[in-house]
Amino acid sequence: MKAENMMQIDFLSKSSNEGFARVAVAGFAAQLDPTLEELGDIKTAVSEAVTNAIVHAYPDSIGKIRIRARLYADHVLELSIQDWGVGIADVEKAREPMFTTGGEERSGMGFTIMESFMDALRVRSVPGRGTTVVMKRKIAVRGGDSL
Repeated sequence: MKAENMMQIDFLSKSSNEGFARVAVAGFAAQLDPTLEELGDIKTAVSEAVTNAIVHAYPDSIGKIRIRARLYADHVLELSIQDWGVGIADVEKAREPMFTTGGEERSGMGFTIMESFMDALRVRSVPGRGTTVVMKRKIAVRGGDSL
């Protein structure tokens, strides 16, 4: 299926860029006329994915994070958050609630939160080469088609 619209942004894995990522994706998703609740869910999922990349992918350095967003004709928003960091040795274990490699200040709920706010979540990772999280969310159609 071909995307109706798309965008891509690259930024450094600095915690100050997490808010930027949320706002950038929210601005792009606004084309689908989401409710405030839908928009909040999307922003929360993006925040979790970007925070995971900042904290876990680059624990001792600054690296690059890429977000790709695509809009499809059936009102589906697809988001891809990619890093080139340390990767995840066991993705299934990392997706378990309460599992974290980030120390006791981390809840270990990032993937669980992403999954609960989005319709689909895929995680691909290669240790030493990075991780890509792909999320999809269908936005309810209100009134006319906004694409």
